[in-house]
Amino acid sequence: MTSLAATIATELNVQPHQVEAALKLLAEGNTVPFISRYRKEATGGLDDAQLRHIEERHTYLVELEERKQTVIEAIEEQGKLNDELKRQILDAETKARVEDLYLPYKKRRKTKADIAREAGLEPLLDQLISAPCTDPETLAQDFLCEGFAETKAALDGARAILVDRFATDADLVGEVRERLYTTGTMRSAVVEGKEAEGAKFKDYFEYNEPFESLPSHRILALLRGENEGVLTLDLDAGDESVYQGMIAERFELPVEDSEWLAKAVKWGWRTKLQVSANLDTRVRLKEKAEEGALEVFKTNLRDVLLAAPAGQRATLALDPGYRNGVKCAVIDGTGKVLDTTIVYPHQPQNQWQQAVQTLSSLCAQHAVELIAVGNGTASRESEKLAGEVADLIAEAGGARPTPVVVSESGASVYSASEIAAEEFPDMDVSLRSAVSIARRLQDPLAELVKVDPKSIGVGQYQHDVNQAALARTLDAVVEDAVNSVGVDVNTASAPLLERVAGVSATIAKNIVAYRDEHGSFASRKELGKVPRLGPKAFEQSAGFLRIQGAADPLDASAVHPEAYPVVNRIAASTGLDTKGLIGNSAVLTKLRPADFADETFGVPTVTDIIAELDKPGRDPRPEFKTATFKEGVNKVSDLTPGMILEGTVTNVAAFGAFVDVGVHQDGLVHVSAMSHKFVNDPHDVVRSGEVVKVKVMDVDVERQRIGLSLRLDDEPGQEPKRGGGKPAQSRGGKRRGGGRRGVDKQKAPGGSMADALKRAGFGK
Repeated sequence: MTSLAATIATELNVQPHQVEAALKLLAEGNTVPFISRYRKEATGGLDDAQLRHIEERHTYLVELEERKQTVIEAIEEQGKLNDELKRQILDAETKARVEDLYLPYKKRRKTKADIAREAGLEPLLDQLISAPCTDPETLAQDFLCEGFAETKAALDGARAILVDRFATDADLVGEVRERLYTTGTMRSAVVEGKEAEGAKFKDYFEYNEPFESLPSHRILALLRGENEGVLTLDLDAGDESVYQGMIAERFELPVEDSEWLAKAVKWGWRTKLQVSANLDTRVRLKEKAEEGALEVFKTNLRDVLLAAPAGQRATLALDPGYRNGVKCAVIDGTGKVLDTTIVYPHQPQNQWQQAVQTLSSLCAQHAVELIAVGNGTASRESEKLAGEVADLIAEAGGARPTPVVVSESGASVYSASEIAAEEFPDMDVSLRSAVSIARRLQDPLAELVKVDPKSIGVGQYQHDVNQAALARTLDAVVEDAVNSVGVDVNTASAPLLERVAGVSATIAKNIVAYRDEHGSFASRKELGKVPRLGPKAFEQSAGFLRIQGAADPLDASAVHPEAYPVVNRIAASTGLDTKGLIGNSAVLTKLRPADFADETFGVPTVTDIIAELDKPGRDPRPEFKTATFKEGVNKVSDLTPGMILEGTVTNVAAFGAFVDVGVHQDGLVHVSAMSHKFVNDPHDVVRSGEVVKVKVMDVDVERQRIGLSLRLDDEPGQEPKRGGGKPAQSRGGKRRGGGRRGVDKQKAPGGSMADALKRAGFGK
């Protein structure tokens, strides 16, 4: 473990003992959230991201070590293992390097080179190398035999042996592979006759860019275009003579004196090394693309899950629709369904006034404070309906409910799920969506955990990446988000409880069943009565499970039960009891954590405890606020360049962010239009769910394209100011010598960029 820990520690720039401690804790069955929060002394304060990196890298390195031993044993069985080869295998840092070293000894079907060797043609090859000026045909005459009865066949056999030497030389293969990846270029062209069908890939119809600078979204777009039969991709290695020179130098081949050797080297490059290097480059590009896409998905999902909750307020939800009506549900502050109905205010029924009266009555009857409007079809019309209902209630002397537009991504998936069927077995599927919309306004995290993360609509090219890796990544994000907020054990659903560290699906169901049978939990200790929730599960989960109104106020905090004695010592030193200590900033800010640390609980943990006592159960999520859409702007044709609007960020990609400004079509803020300074990552500027002000730069009604800018001093039609990105080149232009074309750099905001990105298949 020590050498592996040292390797990982170097990668993370931490100490090996921190990695060793983390690996030991993970091996003991501790969860990442628990270690991160409650074992800081052991790990030196490693956070969730570092711990997950340690976990993943350790798995990879263990597999690498196992593969090394397997390869060493396989070569040893053949009697071909020497000290130098063993050292090279043991020193290999990647699985690819191990396989390169193993290639000459790997069992394989008999090749042309093997047949030529068995026929005794290897001495011919040696002579061709040692006597480059001698006529190859003359040399071959002495080696004619069965199967190689002609000089051409004999020379072809010698060439096969030479090429096999090239292809099984681990150092050469590695050097060629690395050079091609670092200096090569991806070129794409449209398949003849596919121009119209593949219009969304238009920016890649004639395109080239170096492999190393290709960002993940462009790699995935190119690969998708190829898979759909629209694009052909060519991996251009560059100057072939460089690679042929590398081969000749490696084997000390006098190619300048032998035309036969020069042609053999060229043949070996084109038929073996280039092919294998191209395959490896494709794999590396796909891995790079998937890593980038997963990172974007991970960041966006975390932002959505940790979006500001509206809180425990009675809410009316409207799931908009035209012909099938607007599905409505009222829930109380705890998420309990109070009433449901369907109204038909829009075409073709146009029962507007009846809908206003029905919804007004529901709001008055249940003291509704919020009206959640789904952002799908008929959203703006339904938002107008919600506004009229709210105004009517205010005119009647009641408290005006606040209309809020809510993303309904995944609501339909939830409504048809087993979870929804268990919650509402007798409710129509369409009405379940309305309930979900209402609940996700009250508490996005608690509701969205019921939906497959892939259905929440915050990723890019999610169907093009490794689905197992995607699931693992997103599950980790959900787990970290849930545990960072904490869960009220007396109100949480089974799907939410299941995401708590240490709580399995079975335990989550058992908690709910126990609660249903015995009533609310009165203390954390009572959790021990839940079937299957043993000491280990309690240790891992207790700090994240909160019990409001418990006799011990610490049960509603993030202080772990194992640390309650520390709180008692702190309280005793101040002369206060625990209740008097909680929230008493005047006292708590004067305490020195070191005074209460001991061998079990060090300064980091005591510091966390004091901070928690100051603001117990504090929610790390931001304060709730909503975007106000501009009156009269309901569809794309209502937009005009120069308008300044308020909107909500719905998705952030590597090339920019999409913003809902209330017209049923998200607008694009390209990365170049986000700041006057260079922006490397759009996530540094905005987050999913954030309310922002944007300026409309360009509108294409026909294509439903909207170009936006976060720089409110930008002027439509003008070249962008320096700092936020470089001016856009002509869309018909072409950069030579491996340059880029189309969506290559940070460019001017506006419709042309939005069009290019949309056609390339990015975003919504």
